[in-house]
Amino acid sequence: MAQTFDLIVIGSGTAAQNVASRCRAAGWTVAMIDKRPFGGTCALRGCDPKKVLVGAAAAVDAARLLSGKGVRPEAFAIDWAELIRFKRTFTDPRPETLKAKLARAGIAAFQESARFVGPTHLRVGDSTLNAARAIVVATGARPADLAFESREHVATSDQFLDLASLPPSIVFIGGGYVSFEFAHVAARAGVRVTIVNRGTRPLVEFDPDLVDRLIARTRALGVDVRLGAEARAIAAVDGRYRVTIDGPRGTEVIEADLVVHGAGRVPDVDDLALDVGGIQSSRAGIHVNQYLQSVSNPIVYAAGDCAATDGPALTPVASYEGRIVATNLLEGNHTTPSYDAIPSVVFTLPPLARVGLQESDAQAAGLRFVTHHEDTRAWYSSRRLGEECSAFKVLIEQDSRRIVGAHLLGPHADETINLFALGMRTGTTADRFKELLWAYPTHGSDIAHMV
Repeated sequence: MAQTFDLIVIGSGTAAQNVASRCRAAGWTVAMIDKRPFGGTCALRGCDPKKVLVGAAAAVDAARLLSGKGVRPEAFAIDWAELIRFKRTFTDPRPETLKAKLARAGIAAFQESARFVGPTHLRVGDSTLNAARAIVVATGARPADLAFESREHVATSDQFLDLASLPPSIVFIGGGYVSFEFAHVAARAGVRVTIVNRGTRPLVEFDPDLVDRLIARTRALGVDVRLGAEARAIAAVDGRYRVTIDGPRGTEVIEADLVVHGAGRVPDVDDLALDVGGIQSSRAGIHVNQYLQSVSNPIVYAAGDCAATDGPALTPVASYEGRIVATNLLEGNHTTPSYDAIPSVVFTLPPLARVGLQESDAQAAGLRFVTHHEDTRAWYSSRRLGEECSAFKVLIEQDSRRIVGAHLLGPHADETINLFALGMRTGTTADRFKELLWAYPTHGSDIAHMV
């Protein structure tokens, strides 16, 4: 016989946890299912462990930038094995800690694969679960399938984060967040790195002028950034790999000790048998209405990277959508998400950040705006750190003086962008930003000069 729960949540990341905890607190019976260790991508295989590695690279980078300016960087180096042990102090305890937390709350946890066997029923391992009120799919995303020969030789970002040691050379396939962030870490650990990006413009979500500056900074590290180059095949030869690429120079072969997937992610829903559950989906994810409810099976909701929404694939967005779903389940459909002014960061060194519109977006929307764009390597906030890759671009609507877009590259851009996001969310004008009294010297105080 099927076990019946008011709510069944598939996934255990931030979106899943928000829905499950709130509905359980309201007295619902809740089950949570995950085919992988509990905790989700961000905590175990994404944001959190990545930032631990970036933190170590930042320490080494800071010392090198101040070489000849009062710091001797010779003693600064990354001990990869020790760094990975430190990273595991964050990730290893997480699954059992979360499962214990769920048990205390009375949420049943199933570490099994799930698939729909009907509109309200799921097969979970050897058990069948029935949802009396709702099923929430919050399974996140997985690496996209690569369309070339011998792709089984390509390591995932998960595997990179668990490498016991770094090889002498790495090729990253794709030019998104994963490739650039990990390339910056690996290069500062002494690895010979190549990035192969099919398009001529990587990091397409970010301002192209600032991306060009970041590419130049990346190349200055010794990273070979190949643009307009597509990987066609990988051959394993004597414990190493030969990557065949087609690019501006014709067909070439790059040899490497490791090849890493950085070519994007897609909703992780393929093994759920969504069609059996009567759930419409596409490559973009599960089709939902404005309340994040399935358009074809009203008992099903979706949140996070597996849902086909306008929200960017970011952890804060998944968490936010989880809260939206929980509210609509408990109070009836009435809350819809807003995706305005959501900041995003590429955690390279220095970081690249954005919030709001790019210039092309503002032009397409017919806005009348002015652009403030400046190289800030000579500004005190960058010069004192020895960072020569630093710039910004801020878009201000002419009549209202609202900030409609902010794009930052340089030290602490990842924190400063949050101030712009706060201002945009609350309607703070550029003139008001200029009037504010900021703590000085700080990176936040630069905002008054940027607007």
